[in-house]
Amino acid sequence: MTSQSGIDTREYRNFAGRFATGVTVITLDDGSGPRGLTANAFTSVSLNPTLLLVCVDHRATSYPFMRKADGFTVNILAEDQEKVSGFFAGTTPPDNPMGGFGFRPGKTGAPILDGVIAWAECRIYEVLAGGDHDIFLGEVIDMGTPRGDAAPLLFYSGKYRLLAPLEG
Repeated sequence: MTSQSGIDTREYRNFAGRFATGVTVITLDDGSGPRGLTANAFTSVSLNPTLLLVCVDHRATSYPFMRKADGFTVNILAEDQEKVSGFFAGTTPPDNPMGGFGFRPGKTGAPILDGVIAWAECRIYEVLAGGDHDIFLGEVIDMGTPRGDAAPLLFYSGKYRLLAPLEG
């Protein structure tokens, strides 16, 4: 497929996939119950106010719920949480949207997943159009690093990867 600008979309995905990223699960509760989605399109934006952003595909199962939510949590996954990422990357079943993974509700009601390296709970600050994704700016209202020393789960070139120390 070719984009509006004439770029082959498969080649663009290959290009973007050459940037190693951490893996997060974005969790939320719009009042209809907790749910989440895996995302690697996440970044810090501003220190004052404390803003971050996540990009959510319009086709994601959780997208319509994200549009109705007041807030969300960014959960940064550890290398032993590949199953968590895999579950939330798929179409989550309506009768089990959290997959049995442990969590506690945060201040906005958005779930904070058990076992994550770090988490930041956000109030939705602004939503911007971004082609086939929406860009959700979140103002961080609470955060924690329960496993701050754990190694991260990484994603590179379409595969999960582990962090290895450099030699020398």
